[in-house]
Amino acid sequence: MLCLDRDPVAIAAAKARLGSDSRVALFRAPFSALAACADAVEPRLEFDGILFDLGVSSPQLDDAERGFSFMQDGPLDMRMSGDEGICAADVVNGATADELVRIFREYGEERFAGRIARAIVTDRQQRPFTRTLELAGLIERVAPSRERHKHPATRVFQALRIHVNRELAALETARTRLAPGGRLAVISFHSLEDRMVKRFMRRHAQPDPMYAGLPDIPPHARPTLRLVGKSIEPDESEISANPRARSARLRVAERLSEGIAA
Repeated sequence: MLCLDRDPVAIAAAKARLGSDSRVALFRAPFSALAACADAVEPRLEFDGILFDLGVSSPQLDDAERGFSFMQDGPLDMRMSGDEGICAADVVNGATADELVRIFREYGEERFAGRIARAIVTDRQQRPFTRTLELAGLIERVAPSRERHKHPATRVFQALRIHVNRELAALETARTRLAPGGRLAVISFHSLEDRMVKRFMRRHAQPDPMYAGLPDIPPHARPTLRLVGKSIEPDESEISANPRARSARLRVAERLSEGIAA
């Protein structure tokens, strides 16, 4: 079993629980480093199953110093690695208005991305954003409408978290490292991420549209995945035991054997 997590706290917990088991290999790395970590165990290693649990963990969300929450004051960080790569403050204070708009729309589907981005660029000229509540307060001030039961900063914070950590980039690597018949399972907690996972799986479960209608589809254009059932949602008993599971969605796809035509 190969275990990857970029959070040093999670790796320490995994080592305490699994470190003595010779069957387990632990790596402090993002999901996108799956191929490199697999090769470190065995060159061109393939898997019978890969599970990605996307998003923020409860310990990360509950720790204000990690900067994921707009409800608690903390440094504007959002790095799952804790200390590697760019943080959310680097993006908020360094990106152009157009780039901020793209991030907020692409990863957060924020309706008021332009208004929020312009306000950020104006305010950061006086003082850079360094704290979560500073950014959340600006968004609350300039967002013209409210969604019921949802803080106005929700979508922007989601967008920054996805942009900073780039978790979804791992899907392609996972697809190429699945053994024939191996299954890829992805848990996501936001509708946008779930749609991205859904689109990825559907795209690779169909032949290249360029060859649609042709009697003989070349191998490189054939589907490589098969969708396994519909998305799975938590039932009432699970939500009762773990309220944060209420928005979770699990999607599964299976790697087709080489040479299977559409």
